[in-house]
Amino acid sequence: MLDLHTFSIVAHDPAVGAFGVAVATARPAVGALVPFVSLSGGIATQARVSTEIGRRGITLLEQGVPVGVAIRALLEGDPDREIRQVHGVDATGGFCHTGASCVPWCGHHDGGDFTVAGNMLAGPQVVEAVVEVYRRARKEGREVSERILLALEAGQAAGGDKRGKQSAALLVASREPRGYHNLRVDDHADPVAELRRVYDLVVQHSLKIEREYGPEGLRLFSRVKY
Repeated sequence: MLDLHTFSIVAHDPAVGAFGVAVATARPAVGALVPFVSLSGGIATQARVSTEIGRRGITLLEQGVPVGVAIRALLEGDPDREIRQVHGVDATGGFCHTGASCVPWCGHHDGGDFTVAGNMLAGPQVVEAVVEVYRRARKEGREVSERILLALEAGQAAGGDKRGKQSAALLVASREPRGYHNLRVDDHADPVAELRRVYDLVVQHSLKIEREYGPEGLRLFSRVKY
């Protein structure tokens, strides 16, 4: 297990049946640890990370267990629950847990179809910025991966992880998958900005594929793993 002080957003877009997670932190390879998604939901596990909670949580969601029931059950009896931060959404709503001993500033927000959480942050303004920008992007009708990336950028601009920055990731499960739904920046001086650069690059590449091979070609070249 690893202590990962970070901020993240988990979101559901019912219009296309997609779930996504975007995350940034001041340690390397955050994409290998925090985000978990399937067509049944999304979970982020941080602070004292437990990838087992992420994996088992997604399995429970796929079996029809509501996200709040699933995460509570996995935290019950967990000796490290007070230093864990876990949040997620499914088709019915969201759930957040911030342990009482997580490093301040720490906190979360449950927006129903999206959740935001962070610990060892510059302050509450980080979570507030993520929430505000996500709501605006959702109202504008942006695609879910763009929404969560915009929200991540807002959190970083508001101060992000108070130790600095090193890695970022975006992971989406969708019935309409795209190459830009699974991206990681494992070590960079400005990882959220680099994530945006790569995201825009892959979006343009996807448009090129569609122009050259049509919608069916795009579908075939967009079967990303998650």
